[in-house]
Amino acid sequence: MADKPVVLPLLSSKLRKAAGQLRYLPRALALVWAAAQRWTTAWVALLAVQGLLPLALVYLTRPLVNRTVAAVKAGGAWESLRPALIVVVALAAVTLLAELLRTAIGWVRTHQSELVQDHINSLIHCKSVEADLAFYDSPEFYDHLHRARLEASYRPVMLLESLGGLLQNGITLVAMLAVLVPFGLWLPLALFVSTLPALCVVLRYTVRQHEWRLRTTADERRTWYYDWLLTSRETASELRLFALGDRFQAAYHSLRARLRGEKLELATGQALAELGAGALAIVLTGACMAAMVWRAVRGLITLGDLALFYQAFQQGLHLMRSLLENLGQLYYNSLFLGNLFEFLALEPTVLSPPSPQPAPAELRSGIRFERVTFRYPGSPEPALCDFTLAIPAGRFVAFVGPNGAGKSTFVKLLCRFYDPDQGRIELDGTDLRDLSIDELRRRITVLFQEPVRYNATVSENVALGDAQSSPGAAEIEAAAAAAGADEITARLPDGFNSVLGKCFVDGVELSTGEWQRVALARAFLRRAPIVILDEPTSAMDPWAEADWIDRFRSLVAGRTAILITHRLTTAMRADVIHVMAGGEVVESGTHAELLSRSGLYAQSWTEQRSSGAAVPE
Repeated sequence: MADKPVVLPLLSSKLRKAAGQLRYLPRALALVWAAAQRWTTAWVALLAVQGLLPLALVYLTRPLVNRTVAAVKAGGAWESLRPALIVVVALAAVTLLAELLRTAIGWVRTHQSELVQDHINSLIHCKSVEADLAFYDSPEFYDHLHRARLEASYRPVMLLESLGGLLQNGITLVAMLAVLVPFGLWLPLALFVSTLPALCVVLRYTVRQHEWRLRTTADERRTWYYDWLLTSRETASELRLFALGDRFQAAYHSLRARLRGEKLELATGQALAELGAGALAIVLTGACMAAMVWRAVRGLITLGDLALFYQAFQQGLHLMRSLLENLGQLYYNSLFLGNLFEFLALEPTVLSPPSPQPAPAELRSGIRFERVTFRYPGSPEPALCDFTLAIPAGRFVAFVGPNGAGKSTFVKLLCRFYDPDQGRIELDGTDLRDLSIDELRRRITVLFQEPVRYNATVSENVALGDAQSSPGAAEIEAAAAAAGADEITARLPDGFNSVLGKCFVDGVELSTGEWQRVALARAFLRRAPIVILDEPTSAMDPWAEADWIDRFRSLVAGRTAILITHRLTTAMRADVIHVMAGGEVVESGTHAELLSRSGLYAQSWTEQRSSGAAVPE
């Protein structure tokens, strides 16, 4: 009795905390319903029927025992055996029905869980695509994404199993309690009291496991990173050259050993606590059973009643334990589905306006940056500072400058992957924030500094540059020829139908420069009025570069072309060259004008010529 004032407030506190964490459960149920309405309806109906079958089995126990006793007393005559055999047939029928229902529920749940899993993965993919690029600059975003992706593969199935067990066991338990009530109201109460310690254990260790998983998310992601380093093709060469395999293996195993030790420590504590709670439940069960045997000895109940009680009480005890497991799993899965809902709750800030202005099909005046200042999330220094620049329509403009000067940031802001902290960016006099994002981006085509290597056919790689218009073979081949990728394709075994990359069977790997040509063809395919190339000739030799840049000028004639490059031999062919440093333009002019000023451009030109990187004039 001395522990009662301590145990009850502790239980009450844990129940309140659990109820608060279960706030995600209605949303989880809504996800299940949205993904598989008909299958969920069938699943619930089958579970309800299956939940009532144990009641029939328990009720049939009493007439079976009583009629068997009567048959024994009658000497086994057929007339006395027939009632017992009828009960046996009924028990067999109920057992067969239970097996059929179990199979049907498994079949329905498989369909249901597959639909739910696909639905949740679709939500994650949609949110990942619509999220601001700024989210990908945040470690917290990767923690959210990691937890959401990690749990989405199996939590829906576990949630359904927990819900199904809770529904079925709950129905059966109510039926068993109704069977026990005639023997005394104290029996259901004793059944409930025997499970209170187990309930405390479930709530305590479920919360502790969840808190541990949240705390170790970054460490878990780091183990994934080490695993990627050790198994990825992209890292295979350096790992072998610099003998880094042992180093990363040691780091992986050290981190896994710590995580494993902490997890086993939690499991050990939970096992000991469950053992203590189980021992208390056994003591209470034994006391209840002794009381009922005493009543049978005194003739207050029949042997059939005793068998009925034993079956009902044992079923009730088993069901209470199962319900606690179902509640614990439901609570645990709901906690982790909270990670999913937190991820889905992330809202982008770079949005289209409610009533966007039409984006120009062709540029007339051009692009203007007006006193733009921008810093990346978490960065102490701005990437662009009070940046002002005008790019006339139809001109070929080059940006040069050292790494970190802000050249690629200029592209990201123009594509509206980010919004500036201060200032405005205009397209033909209209602020980009007043345009539809989709319409704006359809007016721009970009070859990024690190283009994606899609493991697909050459045709599919190129066609992704303008997937909405479903380009034909002639358009794809023309784009490849413009980028110089047609020569590469001619050497491949299946031409434009050759699969690129080594992820899939019969894939062909390309060199870095060849991948760049394919990406360039993808950029050329979209007939956008603004063409942006970020280091397009980095993998070309100077002679191929000179030929290609001349072809590029003719291909983009009439369009606004922006070239970002470290190679001044490429930049020199632009109409205007802007030299960037420290997030601003420090020099502008033609190649000849910049050389005459003896500034940063002229200094870089001299250095490239002396290093042999520049082509003589």
